Amino acid sequence: MTRILTALMLALMIPIGLAMPAAAQLQVRVDEGNFQPTPLAIPDFEVRGTNAEMAEDIADVVRADLESTGLFDIQNPASFIQKDLSIDVQPRFPDWRIIQTEGLVVGAYEELPDGKIAVSFRLWDVYGGEVMRINGQPGRRLTTTPDNWRRIAHKIADSIYTRLTGEDPYFDTRIVYIAETGPKTERVKRLAIMDADGANQQYLTPGTNTVLTPRFSPSAQEITYMSYEGGRPRVYLFNIETGRQELLGNFPGMTFAPRFSRDGESVLMTQAQGGNSEIYLMNLQTRQSRRLTDHPAIDTSPSMSPDGRA
Repeated sequence: MTRILTALMLALMIPIGLAMPAAAQLQVRVDEGNFQPTPLAIPDFEVRGTNAEMAEDIADVVRADLESTGLFDIQNPASFIQKDLSIDVQPRFPDWRIIQTEGLVVGAYEELPDGKIAVSFRLWDVYGGEVMRINGQPGRRLTTTPDNWRRIAHKIADSIYTRLTGEDPYFDTRIVYIAETGPKTERVKRLAIMDADGANQQYLTPGTNTVLTPRFSPSAQEITYMSYEGGRPRVYLFNIETGRQELLGNFPGMTFAPRFSRDGESVLMTQAQGGNSEIYLMNLQTRQSRRLTDHPAIDTSPSMSPDGRA
């Protein structure tokens, strides 16, 4: 009889054990065709100041960044049970498990005496019942001027994305491109730049000359591109911080198809002279160039191999 009761007790215990959530830390992996986005809750940030609108805008950008990846299902705030969140207090995990949230971001917006703002956040593993450490710390605090609030939001999204996926961040980046405007017969092409999410668009060149093939430097706030200034294609450098445009080399023929080396210290480009085009490598410090090809074929659009060789 004792053996029968023991067997019945074990049989009853097994389903209960299977129903309990695993304690493994939250992680997003895409290894199946029927991938389901991870439920993530990002309530409005706690406001420690007067500009509640900016605090809400920062949280909105974080949500939009993460949702744009397709890896996260950002939960509807209307479903939240716990409303009294604070970055200094552990959340009530059962309230978030009820709505099947797996990750919870709790943030705080603060206005500092020197006029700057600080944004802090913590990422909680709801089913693991613990805070997820970011760069070895239980959270992050970022400080900047109010006009730079979007960048703080992108950095927060980057931290969450990298912690949960293990992938390199990219929200706090910018895109350089050619913006075309005007009628078909009079198209104007200008060098332009914007944030990775399409915000803060700026024109860098006036549009008086056609510009093409922009490339970012991997190590400096510079862009190399081709412009038809003076009636023929030439390679230029543009410093994003100063707005200074500089002709790269005073070659007698045309130069085009520029691309930075992997260390950002040189620029590969094509130079055409006497009806033939060859590939050159110019050192940006010394402005000395070295010819890399020498044959009658048309050589253009160079790029560096993964080991840094041209």
